[in-house]
Amino acid sequence: MVAHNPAEYGKWLNNPGFHGFSEMLYEFTSSSANNGSGFEGLADNNPFWNIACGIVMLMARYLPIIGPVAIAGSLAAKKYIPESAGTLKTDTATFGLMVFAVIAIVAALSFFPALALGPIAEYFSL
Repeated sequence: MVAHNPAEYGKWLNNPGFHGFSEMLYEFTSSSANNGSGFEGLADNNPFWNIACGIVMLMARYLPIIGPVAIAGSLAAKKYIPESAGTLKTDTATFGLMVFAVIAIVAALSFFPALALGPIAEYFSL
């Protein structure tokens, strides 16, 4: 067993400001996506990051499997219903534009908080 220096346990983040938030976000995103890259400046080879990223890897790989399997089971159990006047047409330009607008709005609302707390805040603090 390798003995660790107790003073090193508090050194899991070198930049406590906005840049540190970007480093932490990138570390967890990289762990969940399994690309193995890192944001330089993060002290990422210590017990905190190794355990935290290991937990993120397990959750990001196995928990998302549950949703598609549940959806497939739900769709398999449904009965076929013929098209009627109340059926939503999915082959029109209006439907395509609405789907695109919803995707764009949800994506913007998902990424804006992280951008506002990281790179944008760091830019305005310089």
